[in-house]
Amino acid sequence: MRVVEPSFSLNVTQNDGIRMMLEIERQARISHRSEDKQTPDSWKRFIEAFVIGHGDWSVTEHQSITVTVRIDRGVTHELVRHRLFAFTQESTRFVRYGEIDFVFPVVEEEKLPEGFEIDPDWLHCMDVIEQTYGKLLKKGWRPQQARSVLPNALASTIAVTGNLRNWRHFFPDADFKRDAPGLQANYDSDARGIQKDRAVVIRRHRARSETIDNLRKAR
Repeated sequence: MRVVEPSFSLNVTQNDGIRMMLEIERQARISHRSEDKQTPDSWKRFIEAFVIGHGDWSVTEHQSITVTVRIDRGVTHELVRHRLFAFTQESTRFVRYGEIDFVFPVVEEEKLPEGFEIDPDWLHCMDVIEQTYGKLLKKGWRPQQARSVLPNALASTIAVTGNLRNWRHFFPDADFKRDAPGLQANYDSDARGIQKDRAVVIRRHRARSETIDNLRKAR
């Protein structure tokens, strides 16, 4: 049994981000047939003026980003409710676990504090579950049957793909501290990672007046 912390990976480079901005600008210029006005760095002014300033976020749907997250299954159940995203998740039906990874539920803190001692009753419960799961497999149970004893604390890997407009809405809408504290560890990192080198399209938002105003302008 291993207790792991939530993690994520975002495989997008600086060059990928610039390419995405150029593609958004290229497609957006079709509406005014101004493709000939595009230059290698015109996307900076174009995104600021026409996407953010004018609120025309629909053009950002031409580009998407995939984030791969490792989190407990309880949080993934909440994550997949964002149905405008595409999801591929580690399947307990097909995966035959040996040593099982569990995620301890962190409340509000981004990571387990140094020197933090995990509740022994929780550890004991996870240990019993791991042993029971293993015994059922040895008896001939299939993984899809034995998984019935696995808890929400089971670590699970899930790939989430969404266009940039969906990601923009995802961050202000998701209240992880309240609804999914386990994912709060990744919230800031995801927001920084997705916005980094994607210029001004993806920004970290909270539920404040300017966010609401921008969402009202979006179309």
